[in-house]
Amino acid sequence: MLMAAGADSVLAVDAFVSFTLAILLLFVGKGLTGRVALLRRYGIPEPVVGGTLCAAVVCALYYGAGLQVIFELGARDMLLLYFFAALGLNSNIRALALGGWALPILVLLASGFMVMQNGLGMVLAGLFGLDPRAGLMVGSVSLTGGVGTTVAWTPHFVETLGIAGAGELGLAANMIGLIAACVIGGPIASWLMRRHAVMPSADAGLEVGTLHGDATRNQLDYYGVLLALFWLNVALLLGQGVSALIATTGLHLPAFVGCLLAGITLRSLGDLFAPRGGRMWRYDTMQPGLALVSDISLGMFLTMALMGLQLWALQPMLLFIGTVMLLQVALVIVFTVFVVFRVMGRNYEAAVMCSAFGGITLGSTATAVANMSAVTREHGAAPRAFLIVPLVCGFFIDLINALVIGWMAG
Repeated sequence: MLMAAGADSVLAVDAFVSFTLAILLLFVGKGLTGRVALLRRYGIPEPVVGGTLCAAVVCALYYGAGLQVIFELGARDMLLLYFFAALGLNSNIRALALGGWALPILVLLASGFMVMQNGLGMVLAGLFGLDPRAGLMVGSVSLTGGVGTTVAWTPHFVETLGIAGAGELGLAANMIGLIAACVIGGPIASWLMRRHAVMPSADAGLEVGTLHGDATRNQLDYYGVLLALFWLNVALLLGQGVSALIATTGLHLPAFVGCLLAGITLRSLGDLFAPRGGRMWRYDTMQPGLALVSDISLGMFLTMALMGLQLWALQPMLLFIGTVMLLQVALVIVFTVFVVFRVMGRNYEAAVMCSAFGGITLGSTATAVANMSAVTREHGAAPRAFLIVPLVCGFFIDLINALVIGWMAG
């Protein structure tokens, strides 16, 4: 639908066409990644390539032709729920017990970094003549917290603290942070592996996707895929209940947290009561279907998230946002390379978690997992990283971030 909007025109693309375009863009990203060795070498996620190209074209249309393209992306949120439900069902909780020290340590590292992130934002806001507390909106509110946290805190900053434009500031920072997190994750892991002679994993059984150039294919069958879809839907239904239960405590966490916890619970119960499988629980049979749904859901979600970015919204605050985000990204890189990698063990799993740290602190949980997926496609599986990082991103960090923001906002 095309309609006038002042001096410009607006092209509203409906949900079905937007979804179909996202599939095409994911094909474009996969095709370019398969052909350009540099993209694979630095672990650039396939959805980032197609989604970013679309965002760039839409931005060019806005400035060159006065046309604003708006995509209806309602399916994006459901894809995220399916992805985290699949990730939970693919998670072996015993792997966490084997390396449980990594979970609390990564939580502590991310928590300490949030304070540094906010401190940098507040200092720079003061230098630009703004209320220092506005710096929180370009700190952990928008970067570690993401869009949901930004929207949730905006009324407090605008109405209670009197900081005009706080919401726009946070959303702009989140937009840049999301792109930066996608770009720096893979190169950080690749550099660390070369610099420290880290041996890649010999395990080809990836949590998400398949290895680049792997000629083998998981055997899909009708019954296994149907089982996978059934248990995914059960996880989504149970996840709604888990989220509602958490909400009764006064905590407001993203909906995907409930789905992730529900998936982990169902997998644990299935392994406990039917370790050799049964009529309605055959993990070995349905695992290829789970991996396929997980891979497609993540790729589509991230593609749609990036294709929907409105880059022109950054123009009014370009100098401040540009300065802050340049330093925030630099801070993430330095902290990841010199602190996170060393503390997490200086091994392959640590390198994979380092690829995710930019997603934890700059983008979103989906970005963190997409970065890990890109690295493991090239170098092999990292099961502990895929269990620990989503729990850190989706559960612990949201809780701690709320406390940090409240404390630093006064």
